[in-house]
Amino acid sequence: MSDNFAQTVKQQADIVRIIGDYLKLRKSGAQNYTGLCPFHKEKTGSFSVNAVHGYFYCFGCHEKGDVFTFVMKLENISFPEAIRVVATKCGIPLPKREFSSPEEAREAGIRRQLVDIHEAATQYFEAALKAPEAARAREYLTGRGVTAETIAKFRIGFAPDDFNHMRNALKPHFSEEVMQASGLFKSKEQADGSQGQLYAGFRKRVMFPIANEQGKTIAFTARALDAQDEKGRDIAKYVNSPETALYSKGQVLFNLDKAKAEIRSLGFALLVEGQMDCISVYMAGIKGVLATSGTAFTEMQIRLLSRFTKRVIVNFDPDTAGTAATEKSIALLTEEDFEVKVVTLEGGLDPDRYIREHGIQQYMAALRSAKRHSDYLIDRAREQFPGRTSDAKVKALNFLLPHIRRMPNRIQRDEFAADAAQKLFIDSAILRQELKQAAAQRVESVRSHAHDPASETERVLLRALVLPEGDPARTLAAEQLTQHPEWYESLPSAALLESLANAPVPSNPLDAAPDEPSRILLARTLQDTEDSDSAPANAQSMTERVENTLETLKYRQLERHQRELRSLIAEADRRGDHEMLANLTAEKIQIDRRLKE
Repeated sequence: MSDNFAQTVKQQADIVRIIGDYLKLRKSGAQNYTGLCPFHKEKTGSFSVNAVHGYFYCFGCHEKGDVFTFVMKLENISFPEAIRVVATKCGIPLPKREFSSPEEAREAGIRRQLVDIHEAATQYFEAALKAPEAARAREYLTGRGVTAETIAKFRIGFAPDDFNHMRNALKPHFSEEVMQASGLFKSKEQADGSQGQLYAGFRKRVMFPIANEQGKTIAFTARALDAQDEKGRDIAKYVNSPETALYSKGQVLFNLDKAKAEIRSLGFALLVEGQMDCISVYMAGIKGVLATSGTAFTEMQIRLLSRFTKRVIVNFDPDTAGTAATEKSIALLTEEDFEVKVVTLEGGLDPDRYIREHGIQQYMAALRSAKRHSDYLIDRAREQFPGRTSDAKVKALNFLLPHIRRMPNRIQRDEFAADAAQKLFIDSAILRQELKQAAAQRVESVRSHAHDPASETERVLLRALVLPEGDPARTLAAEQLTQHPEWYESLPSAALLESLANAPVPSNPLDAAPDEPSRILLARTLQDTEDSDSAPANAQSMTERVENTLETLKYRQLERHQRELRSLIAEADRRGDHEMLANLTAEKIQIDRRLKE
């Protein structure tokens, strides 16, 4: 992909809109937006996006770059792939792709074909669901209340009870290497060590496509129609695609592609355990619902979710596995400073069955009455360790303490502890002492954002020097600073000013910074917050502001020179060096005149 095309895409891309598709941004100035950094853990937003200059910068972990860098880092893709993603989001037609090496072309080709083969498999399963052989699969779906509209929306399909048919259907279109890498097929090792013929990995199962954030199928969850095989052996009810170059189970949230806009709009996400729960809730009208595919949250999934919201309602199944998953998810989410509530449905029902038996209105009422996670955990402690014996209290305390300690917010932590002490009849002094000891042992990474801000003089010059080549303000600043480095050599930003004045501005201005402190200073300057640019200053043109600033620098340098001359004159007089004294005095008179002009 040519540099010219990349530059075209970059110029047309709205970096705020592109990054805003991945995480929640809020406007913090005329041209700056901030949010929680997706590249490191943080509780207060230090991630900045500059709309005018088209770059992002994190004051916490110091990640930086342009729109392509962001997409590359977040989606873990190559630069050419990032260009394609951004171009597609902007509706820019893609040119024929070029590669720097045969190996790069091969890898990109395989990855692209993996997306294609999953789309082909989705269409194959959809068609198979309509065949006579799929009667039991259709009966199963009808019994679960799944409508034709739902089947079409989620592209639900059926894998026939056949080892070879799907392979033969796809073989004319995909190489054996791609078919093997897709995880859709298996093969057995032969006696001589070679691999046998490929055969379908999913058979006699209802197929639920798993999509990535862009809505493209990357894997499947398959639900068995029988409990046992023909030999009487137990069959796993649900199986997922294996890990592939496209799919990693712990990095995907089912239905995120359809739910993300609603989650961002409403400000919270509903988290359920399985795909059928998720589908039922979604089709009943609650769109901001996600499923973990039967597993407790992973750190990657939490990082993914935090781009859209920090508020979650958890509604896992009430069985033993679901309860354990709820507690693990609460632990991980609260540690990341999420606001977590928990729903436990009456009758021990899962969301899918509850909606079918009681209706969506009662389910929504249950969501509205969701418990704070602290209340849910206290109730769990009382259920598991009933009574007021010292043994029950110790066990209840040991169950709750890890959850209390994980809470980053001290006020919420103290409130949780006080509530637990009251409801479990535990001496609050004992509980406070336990927490105090834990706090003393806890090592928290505290990041300092306390950097000296740039002066107004520096801000004007830095903002001028990152303007496009040919801009009058930039030309004036660069020429004068290049000719008179003594004007700014005493400023904290001297190295940065020199770098920007003596070279063309890079596409990302932060790349011109010679070191990390300079980069932070420039990023803060270009944030352009409303309170940094006063109305009177805005009334002037940028060129006028640069002219005034340069005059100020020139005047300050003359004053410094004047002070130096006074000191030298005093020293020459003390030593009786009359020739030096006369020369210095003449020079000082000239400086005095220039200062009075």
